[in-house]
This record gives sequence, structure tokens and C-alpha cells, in this order.
Amino acid sequence: MEMAEKKNKMPEVGIDRNELLNEMEQIHKGDANWKDGKTWSLVYYAGDEHMEFIKKAYTMFFSENGLNPMAFPSLKKFENEVISMAADMLGGDGAVAGNMTTGGTESILMAVKTYRQRARDKQPQIKAPEMIVPESVHPAFEKAAHYFDVKTVRVPVASDFRADVEKMKAAVTENTILMVGSAPCYPYGKVDPIEELSSFAAERGIGFHVDACLGGFLLPFVKELGYPVPAFDFSVPGVTSISADIHKYGFAAKGASTVLYRNPELRKYQFFVFTDWCGGIYASPTMTGTRAGGSLAAAWATMKALGRDGYRRNAEIIMKTAKLLIAGVNSIPGLRVLGKPDTGVFAFASDEVDMFAVGDTMEKKYGWHLDMQPDPRACHMMVTMAHEKVVEPYLADLKDAVEFVRANPSSSKEGSAAMYGMMATIPDRGMAKQFTLEFLNSLYGSL
Repeated sequence: MEMAEKKNKMPEVGIDRNELLNEMEQIHKGDANWKDGKTWSLVYYAGDEHMEFIKKAYTMFFSENGLNPMAFPSLKKFENEVISMAADMLGGDGAVAGNMTTGGTESILMAVKTYRQRARDKQPQIKAPEMIVPESVHPAFEKAAHYFDVKTVRVPVASDFRADVEKMKAAVTENTILMVGSAPCYPYGKVDPIEELSSFAAERGIGFHVDACLGGFLLPFVKELGYPVPAFDFSVPGVTSISADIHKYGFAAKGASTVLYRNPELRKYQFFVFTDWCGGIYASPTMTGTRAGGSLAAAWATMKALGRDGYRRNAEIIMKTAKLLIAGVNSIPGLRVLGKPDTGVFAFASDEVDMFAVGDTMEKKYGWHLDMQPDPRACHMMVTMAHEKVVEPYLADLKDAVEFVRANPSSSKEGSAAMYGMMATIPDRGMAKQFTLEFLNSLYGSL
């Protein structure tokens, strides 16, 4: 079999560093424009001053490694205090224990692994563990199920786009080790009925995890501002664990999340220890071995610098901006926001125009990057302070994009709209999966 020749090889002689930095700047120009509020996901921007501050905090601990807390007691201090502050913010007491992770996915992986290990220890009769999740829950739970051999039982959401309590209850079996709710869910920005679900779980001795990766560092301050926020945190007795990302609405540097447990006894099932290695005892609290010291340090610095007052100010801007955007979207003929979002996260759909084509037009014609959702077809938005200044131009462009698609129905058969549309209509999800695998493989193919 003939080997394909690599197009890119490591240079024999190193290239001048300034030349490389200039090249990187040019490459960077092709990325999404998040600083000017043109992007509605992926980046959480709190202004240049804050960004420069967390860059300094990060680089101060750029080379340090959180793998060994004895070698770097500074990182242990940062992590412990971040967890303590997060626990207090999320209604926990002094018994709450947790760790920092690289992101929401790792936090969720750790939570699912924890409940699986606990079941192996406490309920060895369960040979095929299951977790009950609403279909709006983040796919990271499916990833965790794939990695840790836990079956996910997906339950349709209710008409208000929240987890359906009765259907979730009905899905519980003797193999159930975990129930999950979101605060809020990504697709619709709704907080699930955590009190009702976790109470049921507690009655049956089942763990209940709240995925607050999106809202954990926003909802407490939204509540303090007087907005109605459903109870979701450790103040709810049945909640046994929570995941919350600091690099989202916590506005820390990328690679910073938390996973918290009601007590250390539960958390110990998260840890990995191997004692039979010729290199010595190996132990790590989370999925990764090496952990970037910069992420731990920048998260601590961010929380200390902003304080509760800073987070409240950010929350106020976000909620006021979201209110204007939701009202503006609903005022455009043919568009409707899905449900009544609890935060600045929401999606909007239409019965009159192809939303995939609208999203495509917004990006190609006006430079706005919107995420797409298939069921129902919708455009998705996550509001930050960066969007305060773009409400009017965004809504004006959105109105124009809707009118353009209405006048040009063929636009749904072009560009990324065509791909999204094709994927949404494939009845065999196995075929959709295979298509996505092939696309992903080509995206990260040989260069």
C-alpha cells in the first residue's frame, strides 16, 4: 500500500520567531469575529482590561503543572479556594468537595464516572448501569456513557422545553444510578425542574447531577438581581453534584471548569489511583494527568478580581441585553423565540422561512456567526456583555436576512444551509452519524 506524502513537515531549520508570529496573525484573521460581538457562542468576552489581566495571571503560572500539588502548593491553594468560592456561590456548605477540570465535558465525564464507581461499590448487583437524562441535556453525557459503559435513557422534554418530570420518573428502573437536570439546558436556555426531580431521586437513593456548566456562574447573580430563577443548586436537598464552567459566564481563561459533590465521600469515587507501577504510586483527581497551572491560576484571579459585585454587574448587562434581543426577535414577522428562557441563552425558530438559510445568510452576508439546531430548526444565541453594543445592528440584519430568505427560497439549498438541511432530514440516524464521522475525519485530515 502506497503511503500518502505529508504536505507539511517540520522545518529542518527553525523559522524566525517574529516571522512566525506575523504569519499567525494573518491566519488569525480568518477566525470568527467575537471581540466585536459578531459571535454568539464559544467565546465569553468581558472587555480588554479583564482579558489583559487574566492573560497576566495565566502566564505567571504558564509552566506549572497541577498534576502534583506537593510540588506546586500555589496551584493547590488556587484550586481549593476556587472550589470553596464556587461551593458557597452554589448554596453549598463546608462539606462540599470538588475539583477543577479543563471544561464542562471533563466535569460531566468525572461526574458520570463517579456514580458508576459508587454503584460498583455500593450496588454490585447492577450489571448494566443507566442514567436518566432529558433529551435537551448536553451530549457530553452521551460521551460519558460511551466512555464508561453507562446506558443513557433519553426522555423527551415537556411543552415548556423543560425536563418532563413524570416521564423522567417513569424511566427509572432498578438499574438507574443517576438522574440529570440542566441549569439551564443549552438548546432552550431553560432550567429544568430540579427540585421535583432531585426529590424523587433522593427518595430512591439515586444520585442527582445538575449540569450548570452554562449557568452556574450566572444564575446565582441573576437571582440576586431579582429575576425569577428556579432552585437548582445545593440548597436543594436532593442535589448531590453540580458541574459549573468558569470559562463561560465565569469569564476565566479557557480550560477552567468545576465539578462539585455534596461531600468528600462521594468525590473519592472520582479519583484514580494506581499503586503497582515501577515508577511509583500514580494518583490523579480528574481525567487528565498534567493540568495547566495557568488555567487554575487565572480562574482564581478572575473570581477574586470580579467578586460578587462584578458578577452581578455582568449579569445585569446580560439580562437587559437578552431582554431587548428576545423582544426584537419576536417582533420580526415569521420568527418566534422558543419558550421563555431563564437566562441570556435562547433559540428562535420559524414556520415561514428556513432557519438554516437565515443563519447562513447572517454569516455570509453580514458576518454574524450563529449556531444551528435541528429540532425544531432554529438559530441559537448566547448573550454576553459584548453584545450590549450590537443589539440594533444585529436585529436590523436579522430582519433583512429573513426577508432575503423569504424572497429567495432557493437559498436553503445552498452552502451550509443545504448541509444542515440534509442532515436534519436523514431518517436513519446511523447514516447521519456516519456522514458526520466522515466529515469530521476530513476536517482534521492530513495536510
